[in-house]
Amino acid sequence: MKKILFISVLGLFSCSKNTQTHPPVGGVLSKNDLDISRQRMKNLNTQERYHIQEWINNQPVKFYPTQLNYWVNVQGFDQRQRRQDESFISYSYDLYDFDETKIYDQPIQRREARFGHFDELKAVEDALRFIHDGEEVTILVPSALAYGTYGDEKKIDNDIPLIIKLKAL
Repeated sequence: MKKILFISVLGLFSCSKNTQTHPPVGGVLSKNDLDISRQRMKNLNTQERYHIQEWINNQPVKFYPTQLNYWVNVQGFDQRQRRQDESFISYSYDLYDFDETKIYDQPIQRREARFGHFDELKAVEDALRFIHDGEEVTILVPSALAYGTYGDEKKIDNDIPLIIKLKAL
């Protein structure tokens, strides 16, 4: 029943005459449209940060905020020595939603990836800069640092914050 009510309310809001959801094909957004989009992302980030903090408060493990706007279960994590560009790292990670449901059966894994030459989630790439070899960390990532407004076009929908269990191999 709650799902039907939620979908009905969502449909009602999406029928607004003045709401432009996408720019015209080949066109650009006006300054007003950009301001609306910027404000939406700001509000979404504030909401996600609040919900993630509430989730953290109910966990037995302590999480610490980082400078890049994600949380990690290691104190002083982003104060460690940073790996340099052109250095290599092998790693794997599993993705979970905040119900702690694993999203993909197999971990995402990369061998001998070179910093500065691989395309990864912003939070994962940043965390890989500070992780020690063989270490495993859990990071809590707002959607803006995960798959953002598009999702991964497979199992991860748009605007979904993630729990990422990352391991340096």
